[in-house]
Amino acid sequence: MTRSTVSIVVPVFNGGEVWRRCAEALSRQTGCEFRTLVVDSGSVDSSTEVAVEYGFQLLEISKEEFDHGGTRQRAARILEDSEIIVYLTQDAVLEGTTSLARIVSAFDDPRVGTAYGRQLPREGAGPIEAHARLFNYPAESALKTLDDARRLGIKAAFTSNSFAAYRTTALFGVGGFPERLILAEDQVVAARMLKAGWAIAYVADACVRHSHDYSPVEEFKRYFDLGVFHRDHRWILDEFGQPEGEGVRYVMSELRYLAKRAPWAIPSAIARTAGKYAGYKLGQRYDRLPRSLWRKLSMHRRYWDRMERHSGLESI
Repeated sequence: MTRSTVSIVVPVFNGGEVWRRCAEALSRQTGCEFRTLVVDSGSVDSSTEVAVEYGFQLLEISKEEFDHGGTRQRAARILEDSEIIVYLTQDAVLEGTTSLARIVSAFDDPRVGTAYGRQLPREGAGPIEAHARLFNYPAESALKTLDDARRLGIKAAFTSNSFAAYRTTALFGVGGFPERLILAEDQVVAARMLKAGWAIAYVADACVRHSHDYSPVEEFKRYFDLGVFHRDHRWILDEFGQPEGEGVRYVMSELRYLAKRAPWAIPSAIARTAGKYAGYKLGQRYDRLPRSLWRKLSMHRRYWDRMERHSGLESI
């Protein structure tokens, strides 16, 4: 692949030291020529200086302009001459020197519309945090098509916005990233691609270090937002099935993992599971809740500001 055919997009906001490590890891990638576009949405730390230091193209937008799907689509339009566009988040640090080349190589298969890499727990991750990555990102690569939806359910459309690559013609062919989503813009595109006949590749030997130590309250809010997303995009559940079955499988796997490695964490895991389930169910019914609660229950509070501006709602 030539420099004009592979591009990297990294949305950044106050990335801090982990963004510098991400930039350094990008600079050490071999086996694939690429250009990098950093979209900074109003950082007040040294994030833009890091982008310039490493020779990345920089697009600066305001904090109010940032939109999970819309900002990624704006970057895709800038890079539409690229054959492959790889999206990284500012806290996803590429492992080794060939992870980028390996995820790009998935597109040697003409069936592949999008590919995502393996996420390993960050250094120092606790057992609950580590299990989440080990469960969702196994050591074996896989190729998923719409035919797998009956077997995998909603997991068929699983991908990641932290380390994923897209064939540009496939991305634009399914309408690109939709605007004004609370989260999961990657799942919308993946589901559309499956329905359009494309395959999703999971590339287990293309790795990043990326995980989060969410508090129980943050877990609740994150799953509230996921419920909002599924409420507003019901077609994904209708097409691929409810997530509860996958949730039960996750919980059983987590309890087995903790029983062997960190039994003292089991009470916390059970409490978090209850909080996540409650948050998700409330999110699915957010339109029945007082508007004054929407922001308070949500991790992505700015989403409601954007929704208000675009829908003409009274202050919520």
